[in-house]
Amino acid sequence: MKINVLLFAGVAEAVGKRDLRLELPEKTTVHTLIDRLATEYPDAADLIRHSVIALNQDYAEADQVIRPGDEIALIPPVSGGEERQPAPLLFITEESLSADRLIREVSNPWAGAVLTFAGIVREYTHGQKTVALEYEAYAPMALRKMEEIVGEIRRRWPEVRVAMGHRTGKLAIGEISVLIAVASPHRGESFAAGHYAIERLKETVPIWKKEIWADGSQWKGPQTGPWDPRQKRSPAPPLGTDT
Repeated sequence: MKINVLLFAGVAEAVGKRDLRLELPEKTTVHTLIDRLATEYPDAADLIRHSVIALNQDYAEADQVIRPGDEIALIPPVSGGEERQPAPLLFITEESLSADRLIREVSNPWAGAVLTFAGIVREYTHGQKTVALEYEAYAPMALRKMEEIVGEIRRRWPEVRVAMGHRTGKLAIGEISVLIAVASPHRGESFAAGHYAIERLKETVPIWKKEIWADGSQWKGPQTGPWDPRQKRSPAPPLGTDT
């Protein structure tokens, strides 16, 4: 399908055009369109990734499908007021995870270190052979909890930027189930914030996994939440304490 994308302000200047005409596959999502624009216009990629798409004069969600005839506009960040960090890239997907995408998202002129953590589907756990893993998520709540984790990290390490993605569906041995990228001025903050991110994700984000073995299967979860009644204490250290 053929679409037109309207551009404004800084993003129009960076691209050098006020509108673009593109050929897209049917059922293309807003997220896919952003990725394509960032790839085709690398000099404007950072600004494009921190912009949002409006469909028919209303802000669109990342997974929203673009339809023929939609009025599409790329809305760059609004200037003025208090300077804020870009919104983090947080998502739940059935598609394969890309470390390159998350690294591009968190990289910035102040980052001297970028750390990535990938959770891999392993074949053996405690001597038992796994055939595959199947993940299920309560996606709206999962994304909100991931946002809370990013907020906690920013309060502890203000200069850190974080991006997180988690797979759902059936994964084969060797596939990436969760991917986290962290950027900071120095490597110490990246290691600390990355460790904090995965531990909090395992504790509070409602994502379950089904371990599938040759002779059976079992669901693991739910997560322990903000308070683990079995331990009678908060599972994560309070903000401001060293880990």
